[in-house]
Amino acid sequence: MVVVPRISPGVRPLTCWAHRPAECVVSNQYRVGMALTVRTDAELEKALTALAASEGASRQEIIRRAVLERYERAGHAAAVQDSSSRMIAKWGDVLQRLGSV
Repeated sequence: MVVVPRISPGVRPLTCWAHRPAECVVSNQYRVGMALTVRTDAELEKALTALAASEGASRQEIIRRAVLERYERAGHAAAVQDSSSRMIAKWGDVLQRLGSV
């Protein structure tokens, strides 16, 4: 006889480390906006506390801003690199000639 666990509405099976979906059920509430634990050292604690106080924001908001800023910069750097590569391919010979004058 095979026993299949009952799954409540709003809950869908999720494959877990055991690769047995029927035994690993995660509620949808954990799929969006889930909490994250960040382990810090003394230096990061000091910096977070100082930034939070000076900006009047929570430590969580300071971390959120830092991650989003880094994400935006990484995207911008990739766009600049792509644009530079295209311009060098198009105008590289002209730039070479101008540089040798």
